[in-house]
Amino acid sequence: MRCIDSSVRFGLTIVALLGGCASPPQSPVPKSPAPAAVQAGAAAPAMRSNAPRVGAPGPVRSWNELRMQAANRMVAANPGGTYTGAVPDPLLALPVLEIELNADGSIRRIEVLRNPRQALDTVQLAIDAVHRAAPFGDVSRLPKPWKFAETFLFNDDRKFKPRTLDL
Repeated sequence: MRCIDSSVRFGLTIVALLGGCASPPQSPVPKSPAPAAVQAGAAAPAMRSNAPRVGAPGPVRSWNELRMQAANRMVAANPGGTYTGAVPDPLLALPVLEIELNADGSIRRIEVLRNPRQALDTVQLAIDAVHRAAPFGDVSRLPKPWKFAETFLFNDDRKFKPRTLDL
């Protein structure tokens, strides 16, 4: 995505200037200790993710609150794969995902709305980041359909920033 439309570049510049107004990302909950070694003949423990665990999502009253909470959870759940500073110019890739939720905020379905022309692996990186950050809070009181879109701003190090954090 080396070529960016001038209006998009202008918008990203404005968003980067206003980025300091966003609330800081939530801190991840510390990992629980690693399970004890498996004894010979004992059943193997359940697979555990190496990603940090993120605390329970707070209640949301609007789609804007949900999107901001989801973006903060994505950053907290993926500390080695995100950046929070200014958006670089040019960006490596801009995948866009539509995340459909169940009433409890768990992921029902993820659809790719925009594939980048290069760095196609960033789509899977974004999908994995969303899964690590879920659930996103009870959405049963919000109007249906329970889905939202997120744009992932990838830099050359293949680290992302949810665009919502720059709005």
